[in-house]
Amino acid sequence: MAKIVPVPQFDYVVFGATGDLTMRKLLPSLYHRFRDRQFDDRCRIVAAARTEISDDGYRARAEEGLRQFVKADFDAATVQDFLRLVVYNRVDGAGEEGWPELMERLNERPDVVRPYYLATSPDLYGPICRNIEAHGGLTPKSRVVLEKPIGRDLASARAINDAVGAVVPEAQLFRIDHYLGKETVQNLMALRFANTIFERLWNADMIDHVQITVAETVGVEGRGGYYDRSGAMRDMLQNHILQLLCLLAMESPVSLDADAVRDEKLKVLRALRPLVPSEFAGTIVRGQYTAGAVNGQPVAGYLADLGDGASTTETFIAMKAYVNTWRWANVPFYLRTGKRLPQKVSEIVIQFRSPPFTIFPGEAGNLEPNRLLIRLQPEEGMRLEMMTKEPGPGGLHLRPTGLDISFEKAFNSRYPDAYERLLMDVVRGNATLFMRRDEVEAAWNWVEPLLESWEDKPETPRPYAAGSWGPTAAIALIERDGRTWYE
Repeated sequence: MAKIVPVPQFDYVVFGATGDLTMRKLLPSLYHRFRDRQFDDRCRIVAAARTEISDDGYRARAEEGLRQFVKADFDAATVQDFLRLVVYNRVDGAGEEGWPELMERLNERPDVVRPYYLATSPDLYGPICRNIEAHGGLTPKSRVVLEKPIGRDLASARAINDAVGAVVPEAQLFRIDHYLGKETVQNLMALRFANTIFERLWNADMIDHVQITVAETVGVEGRGGYYDRSGAMRDMLQNHILQLLCLLAMESPVSLDADAVRDEKLKVLRALRPLVPSEFAGTIVRGQYTAGAVNGQPVAGYLADLGDGASTTETFIAMKAYVNTWRWANVPFYLRTGKRLPQKVSEIVIQFRSPPFTIFPGEAGNLEPNRLLIRLQPEEGMRLEMMTKEPGPGGLHLRPTGLDISFEKAFNSRYPDAYERLLMDVVRGNATLFMRRDEVEAAWNWVEPLLESWEDKPETPRPYAAGSWGPTAAIALIERDGRTWYE
C-alpha cells in the first residue's frame, strides 16, 4: 500500500447531508480516511441540509449510516472519535435561512481548507454558490465540488456552468465523476505510460476493437423519478463511459498536471466521429427491461418498478463509436450499459488483432487473438489472455491462458473506495481526476444529436427480459461486424 500522506486541516461542508449519497458514500469515505489517519481531530465535517435536527441527532443518523455501509470496518471507538468532528447546520441552500449561522461557524477557522460538497439536485448548484459568495464564504482555500449529472443536455449544462462560474473561479471548481477515482481507472495511466510493452501496441495496427461494459443487476431502486428523466444515456454513458474512453484513447500528456491530462481527454471528445441520425439504426440500440429473473430471483419490469404504465426511457443502451485520429483510425469502440443485467460488472476489453499467419497444424487448436481485460468492479484487476501450449507429452495442443492481477490480493490490503481518493484530492487542490467545464460540454455536444432525435421522434425502446444481456439487437450490433460481446 502506498504511504498515506496527511492532508491539510479542513472544514468539509456537505450540502444535502441527510441524503442517500452522503450516508452511503461521503461519510463512509471520510470515516475510512480518518481511520487511516489521513486527517486528524483538528478537521471538521460540517453537515448542511434543510431538515431541523440537532448536532447529536445528526450524529446518531450518521452512526446508523456508518454501521450499515462500512460493515466489517466499523469500529465503535473510532466511529465515536470520527463523529466528534461532525457538526450540523440547518441551511436552505436556495434561500436565506441558516446562512448567517453557517458562516459564523465556518469563520471560526478562516484559514483552513474549505471544500463545499454539493450533494444536491443540480438546479441548486447556482443558488448555493451565489449564497456562498454573497455571505463571504468563498476564500482562497475554498473548493466547490459538483456531483453529476451536470445538466441533462448541452443547454442545461451550459446554464449550470454559467451560474456556478459567475461566482466561483474555474480553478476552484471540482466536477466529480467517481469512476475516475477507481484504482483500476488510474492504473490505465500507469499501464499505458509506464510500460512500453503496451504503449507500443496501443494503436489501430495491433488493436481490433475495444469494448466498455458497465452492467448493473439492480433496477431503479427508488430512484425512478430521477432515472426516468435521465435514462442510461444520461446516467452512465455520457459521463462515466465517455471518461473511460478518453483515458483509453488519449495521447500521452506532457505531465500529470491537471490541465495537461484534461487537455488530452478533451482532444478525444472532440475527435469522436459525429453521431449522424441516418446511421442511428445501425450503430445504436436502446432497451428497456421487462419482468424476468436476476440471480435466480424474479423481478418486475421497468414500468412496474416505475409505477407508470408508459415510458420511453431506456434502461439499456449499446452503441458503436469511433475516434477519428491516426492512432485509432477505424477501430470501433463498442459501448454498453444497462440495468437488470445478469452480472454487476464494469470492465474494459482490449481485443488485439489475430495473428496474420499460423505455423501450427489444425489439430493444435484454434489460435485466439490476445485480449486484455481491465475490470473495474466487482474485483478490480487485469487479465492478459495469451496462447500457450498445454503441458504434457501428448502432442502440441494450444489453449488460451490468462495472466491475472488482482490489485487487492497483489497489495494485500483493503482497496479504498473511489470517493476516498477524490475527497482527499479536493482538499489537496489536485483537479487531475475531475472534469473541466469544456470536457463536460464537449461530451454533451457529442450526444446532443441523439438526444434531439429521441425528443423529436419518441420511440419505445426494445424490450429485454431482466437477467439477460439486453435486446437481441445489441448482439446483432456487434456480430454484424464479425465480433462478439465478451461475457
